[in-house]
Amino acid sequence: MSSPIGPGLSSYRALVAVLLTGLALTVQVSVLPFVSWHGVVPNLVLLVVLATALSYGSEFAMVLGLAAGVMLDLAPPADHVAGRWAIALVAVGYLAGYVRSSRQGPLAVAGIVLASSFVGTSIFALSGVLLRDPVLGVGELLGGVLQSVVGDLLLAPLVLWPAMRVLRHVQLERATT
Repeated sequence: MSSPIGPGLSSYRALVAVLLTGLALTVQVSVLPFVSWHGVVPNLVLLVVLATALSYGSEFAMVLGLAAGVMLDLAPPADHVAGRWAIALVAVGYLAGYVRSSRQGPLAVAGIVLASSFVGTSIFALSGVLLRDPVLGVGELLGGVLQSVVGDLLLAPLVLWPAMRVLRHVQLERATT
């Protein structure tokens, strides 16, 4: 019988991914605002969704991205229209899961982080422009996207690699039992 979460994905692995997402969300909204750079913080939740996409594929990463995006949209101090991060993280989960391969070298993963962070942050920023939430200039938006991409790329070794290691360890552990 196949799992309702996805083909070959046990509820134990899904629980671990959700716990990692919750931990990333907690750190992102409680600790990182104190070390923000012009009001922009690295997106740890995006990095966990990315790790899930690279470990399990796009189907589960899209579901996790939707749930994580809704949590990020509703977590204080959210000051934007709810749903913007949800849409962005679903797109990140799909794209990263689509381009993943069995051989992921550090340079390839860095490229995926760069592209995923750019796409996710751009979707969030452009949806804000369309919804006029909040009204910012294009220069300010581009600066914010660039700051976010740089922050995500710098934190990727500290978040992405350990998360992927945990997710793959759970995958191997459950496969042998």
